[in-house]
Amino acid sequence: MPRRVVVTGVGLMSGVGHTAEETWKSLLASQSGVGVITQFDPTAFDCKIACEVKDFDPLQWFEKKEIKKLARFMMFAVAAADEAVKSSGLQITPENCEQVGVYIGSGIGGFEVIEREHEKYLKGGPGRISPFFIPATIVNLASGHVSIRTGAKGPNSATATACTTGAHAIGDSFRLIQHGYADAMICGGAEAAITPMSVGGFAAMRALSTRNDEPLLASRPWDKDRDGFVMGEGAGVLMLEELEHALARNAPIYAEIVGYGMSGDAFHITAPSEDGDGPYRVMRNALKDAKLAPEAIDYINAHGTSTPLGDVMETKAIKWAFGDHSSKVAVSSTKSMTGHLLGGAGGLEAGITVLALRDQTAPPTINLGEPGEGCDLDYVPNVARPMKIEYALSNSFGFGGTNGSLIFKHWVA
Repeated sequence: MPRRVVVTGVGLMSGVGHTAEETWKSLLASQSGVGVITQFDPTAFDCKIACEVKDFDPLQWFEKKEIKKLARFMMFAVAAADEAVKSSGLQITPENCEQVGVYIGSGIGGFEVIEREHEKYLKGGPGRISPFFIPATIVNLASGHVSIRTGAKGPNSATATACTTGAHAIGDSFRLIQHGYADAMICGGAEAAITPMSVGGFAAMRALSTRNDEPLLASRPWDKDRDGFVMGEGAGVLMLEELEHALARNAPIYAEIVGYGMSGDAFHITAPSEDGDGPYRVMRNALKDAKLAPEAIDYINAHGTSTPLGDVMETKAIKWAFGDHSSKVAVSSTKSMTGHLLGGAGGLEAGITVLALRDQTAPPTINLGEPGEGCDLDYVPNVARPMKIEYALSNSFGFGGTNGSLIFKHWVA
């Protein structure tokens, strides 16, 4: 019999807050974090906006000599993991460290380090490349740094499944605890890809919004005037823990994780299938894993990127998976405020979903004036909604057709 798993800690770093509670407060207030890019000069770019983490001071977490060894996504991961561990109250000791693991992924990794070191190479040759270049870029070093800092010696891994990364890391960690490979897992995703090559690359695909004169209005999932997603950055990390282990130490319990689904589109490297087959199947698989009927779900934190094709596809998939209940379930996209964190999105949005369960409030989809054609669900427009939420689902879909869905249950002590 698989063991039950609960969420005992949440750590969030986003463009609307440096902590879980700051982020949550901003979302409930319908505040967008989108603005003109400051990390490089965007003058020559079609897209000049992003949802940056503002006023981030790495010296709050690292000594000055450490910072040059780290990519920005690693710093975000460490900061969010630090909050998740502290909020859980779990003391990682020599006695329990082998049963505590780390599973934090990133879709792209240290993109800004790659760009910086390549520029140094072009100007000065290979002798200018930093000895910290490789360990400052590779995806699994977020998990590595968190493990080293916390002393967690259990399973240590990382996902790199595009925009589904964070969801897969949490779902895989859920499985590890269910089947006894760990008693607790520090898990989620982190991303910091607001760089010239990244923004330029996504813009070349015509994936990004170019509403440069109105950045606060640019991310507008399901709206008829949506024109692409807005890049975000940050991290979302959860502490998952086996239920009896958590109860034995009187841990704070935010929610229970009860279902995890995966699927593949087998369709296209970037475009979703028009009928929403892959996302339909991933939600169906999560419901099956949780042993729930579709009618049990009260709230969905959607992938909802604000792209013309993706938003219609997800709407179709929700209708297919939930049938008549699709008109009754509340569906919102918090990317309308945080932007799209790519590999960090699933972690951030899982954390937001857990807080929605805790506070029995659905966060809104802002900038939704008039829904576009084919977008006709209850998207919790513009204002947060207090409501009964017993079960909530979080969706993540990535390039290559990789999908993940997580289902959480409201916890009553």
